[in-house]
Amino acid sequence: MSDAILSVVSVGPHVSIQDGGRSGFMRFGVPRSGAMDRASLAAANIALGNAANAPTIEVSMGGVVLECQAGILSLAIAGGGFVVQCGSAKVGSWSIVTLRTGERLTIRPGHWGSWTYLAFAGELVSEHWLGSASTHASSGLGGGRLKVGQLLHVRSASRREERGGDIPCPVTARPRSELHIVLGPQERFFSADALQTLMTRSYILSDAYDRMGVRLKGPALSPEGLLDMPSEAIVRGSIQVAGDGVPTILLADHQTTGGYPKIATVVDSELDSFVQLRSRDEIRFIPISPDKAVELSRSRHAGLARYYSAISTARGSLSQRLMGENLISGVVDAKGRNREDIRPQSQGAPRLRLSYERSFHGFLGPSIRAGASAGTL
Repeated sequence: MSDAILSVVSVGPHVSIQDGGRSGFMRFGVPRSGAMDRASLAAANIALGNAANAPTIEVSMGGVVLECQAGILSLAIAGGGFVVQCGSAKVGSWSIVTLRTGERLTIRPGHWGSWTYLAFAGELVSEHWLGSASTHASSGLGGGRLKVGQLLHVRSASRREERGGDIPCPVTARPRSELHIVLGPQERFFSADALQTLMTRSYILSDAYDRMGVRLKGPALSPEGLLDMPSEAIVRGSIQVAGDGVPTILLADHQTTGGYPKIATVVDSELDSFVQLRSRDEIRFIPISPDKAVELSRSRHAGLARYYSAISTARGSLSQRLMGENLISGVVDAKGRNREDIRPQSQGAPRLRLSYERSFHGFLGPSIRAGASAGTL
């Protein structure tokens, strides 16, 4: 292993270094921050063999282009349905690829999703603040936003061929437009009609959407009476309503306290897929009891644990996968003749070459052709 250096060729807004966030500081006014889509960050890291909350690059719809200046390393991408190109090859939006010196990795928006994550086989060197590399957007503290011309250093970079290929994308990663909510804790500031409106009408994500939160367009939910409540703690997923009746769902970089009433709270386990919606997408709220919210969260957590366990296991090197597929029949030798078996080369078998194709489902589908040059038996 050796270090790798990548340069930032181009980058859009809101592309920053994020990890699992910093916990334990909200009482001091410091938000947790961390990935907008925590589940996808964990998936990219785990599939690559990293710790689940290791630092990554969070890529917004502004996209990013990186060029490898030195070294060779594996990278994992997971999140929204972005368009990804590594070197000259287009790969799936959930993939593990290898980037070599002189090659570029391009990530740009695709058909769905607002955020995706780029994890590194090695240690991404970055600034830490209060024990976390997560970038707090408004202050810039933490790993920071990426800038054109910036050099990214990856310590102990490695190529993890045994993990290469596509990462299975779970259904729960797709954008979610129906959100379960628990009313409160300050629903007393709203009339019965306002609560009914929240629970039955649809809302649109406005363009006022960043890492702090997203304002919604739709029927106003004007509070009743004076807003004389003291400032109280806020959590990710709080639906806060300002005096103009506009609801805002608070997200990763939310302020830690607020003096506007929170009419409801989105079930936390549904926020990862919610943030993959885009401005102008429509959402609806489904009220449930606190007990039901706990049940949903536990079920979601158990499902994710099974998924992470499944993708954490390396599938083996390319040759190991080919052996696992029992690829010893139905091939064509170098002269184009059909053969029923292949003997090891040490036993005098003709030298055959393999080419490999990536199937829709992400497994490396082999084919053997005369004269191909991708590999050799």
